[in-house]
Amino acid sequence: MLTSMRNIFRVPDLRNKIVFTIAVLALYRLGSQVPVPGIDFDAVIQLRDSAEQTGGVLGILNLFSGGALTNFAIFALGIMPYITASIIIQILTVAIPKLEELQEQGAVGQRKITQYTRYLTLVIAFLQATGITFVFGRGGGGRLGNTAGISVLPNFTMGRVLLVIISLTAGTALLMWMGELISQRGVGNGMSLLIFASVVSSLPFDGARLRAVNGNLYLFFAVVVAIGLMVAIVFIEQGQRRIPVQFAKRVVGRRMYGGQSTYIPLKVNQSGVIPIIFASSVLFLPVLLSNVVNVGWVQSIVNDYLTQPDNIVYVIVFGLLIIGFAYFYTAITFDPVKQADNIRKQGGFIPGIRPGPQTERYLARVLNRITLPGALFIAAVALVPTILIALTAPNLGASSGIGGGHGGGAAISFGGVSILIAAGVALETMKQVDSQLMMRNYEGFLS
Repeated sequence: MLTSMRNIFRVPDLRNKIVFTIAVLALYRLGSQVPVPGIDFDAVIQLRDSAEQTGGVLGILNLFSGGALTNFAIFALGIMPYITASIIIQILTVAIPKLEELQEQGAVGQRKITQYTRYLTLVIAFLQATGITFVFGRGGGGRLGNTAGISVLPNFTMGRVLLVIISLTAGTALLMWMGELISQRGVGNGMSLLIFASVVSSLPFDGARLRAVNGNLYLFFAVVVAIGLMVAIVFIEQGQRRIPVQFAKRVVGRRMYGGQSTYIPLKVNQSGVIPIIFASSVLFLPVLLSNVVNVGWVQSIVNDYLTQPDNIVYVIVFGLLIIGFAYFYTAITFDPVKQADNIRKQGGFIPGIRPGPQTERYLARVLNRITLPGALFIAAVALVPTILIALTAPNLGASSGIGGGHGGGAAISFGGVSILIAAGVALETMKQVDSQLMMRNYEGFLS
């Protein structure tokens, strides 16, 4: 390990990329603590305590923003609007032939698709900023937790509201630019590294809360469970079903080409953490709508059943959404029809399977079979650890002075969502660093 670390800093280009990436991430964490202008700081503190107490949807969204949401900082929306826009563009690429043509044009088409994604990100960020400003500005934020309504805008005027909305939208645009800078001039995976920094930043504080409230033994138990969960996640993330492909020999002139064998790697968890992100966004919609409708019984149902991590309705709905989005996103990212057509055009075939429709059906059947355990796994990863900590550490909410909590903040930080993101991004980043080290004849981390 130490030799590999030394190898990284022996390469000037790679060393500069790592230093640049760390500097941008430090600026991101600084921006996550700078509040937007015109808010009530005392109300923001109550809002943060409410998120740490209850967890649920607010806790997950706060996790993705690195605490910036409950700080009502300029980066409160995090990188979520960009991820949502990217997923929507991917869906539209399948449905709209024009976008599919752009995708097939290579670098030129990809630049146009990236530009469309940026515009859509700004639209989504503006809508989310408007919704969050009205929810928390009018005292609706308490419906996400157990406390009374918390209003972070003391003077709810049109000018003040526009200032907050524009600040939040501009923060998302700046964050999107920072992520692209990391991808271009840093070690890559800019957007993923921003989420990674958000997740990891909350671990020390929540670990200290676990230790202060439940003692060293409980903290040790949580760390052991987290390590075991990380091992399982790495095992699943690296798991593949390799479909063998044989290419027929062909003669071109006096030379013979083809005849080699390769395989199609199908990951067990093909969709990664995307289903969890989408499911969290969908669960957050009823919370926003309940504040717009402003009907008491609707708000009561949403608060009692869709924002409590230890409620059976929350568990069932969130789990089904994760499984459904896992199948949905996998179907978008891997098209058996297109893959079978590419194999046929290149003169290849799967041993024992005829090219054409039979290959399509075979790939679709294999994909469906491996997607089910992958979807069940990420649903269990997202729900089970959070439920266990929420049920076994009920004192965490009371420790913050608001009483009656479920330990939601620490439960999410030490839960499967955090570890899934951290492990997945760390593995992908190490692969990129390894590839650059191997290009320069240095031994890498994963070699």
